[in-house]
Amino acid sequence: MERVVIIEYGAGNLFSVRVAIERLGYEVVCSADPRVVREADKVIFPGVGQAATAMRQLKESGMDRVIPELKVPVLGICLGMQLMCAHSEEGNTEGLGIFPMRVKEFGKCSKVPHMGWNGIRGVKSGLFDGIVEGEMVYFVHSYYVPLSEYTIATCDYQMAFSAAIRKDNFWGCQFHPEKSSDVGLQILRNFAAIGKEENGYVYEKNHSMSGCS
Repeated sequence: MERVVIIEYGAGNLFSVRVAIERLGYEVVCSADPRVVREADKVIFPGVGQAATAMRQLKESGMDRVIPELKVPVLGICLGMQLMCAHSEEGNTEGLGIFPMRVKEFGKCSKVPHMGWNGIRGVKSGLFDGIVEGEMVYFVHSYYVPLSEYTIATCDYQMAFSAAIRKDNFWGCQFHPEKSSDVGLQILRNFAAIGKEENGYVYEKNHSMSGCS
């Protein structure tokens, strides 16, 4: 059985993510041990809270060096996705630099944080197999990642922004798939079904919205 490791660094909603992955039939370990993270088959990098505090906790554990070097599929969720970027306006924080984008603060013309259900569009990548345009997912965030060549799904709140991004073996979701009902569970199922082949990362077949694998 493949092992999915959820990075534990004091800034993540680990319980909900763990329960969702366990529902899919995978072994799940929450760990702050770099050795355990390196030995994972898949890694989930969750995050809630303030960017500067979270980066400080990553540096204290040495995880700031481990995460960018991972070769297995990695999924950053919410703040986890933002921390994989180069910089955040939240606390003028330098991120992990996996993605070159700079995380921006929403303007003051609309209610912040962007909290609640919203539709995603422009979906591409196997992460969204079985997901149709406009499916609703759950967001809670005051900062956003601008659109770029790495964007694989968009959402609109004040402006269009990246709801999900991908570069090589790194994926990020600004929304919380673990809180997004069946749609979110399907996205996590797709992530867990990523298989490695000679020419890169592909998606194993036989993962649909019905039932748990």
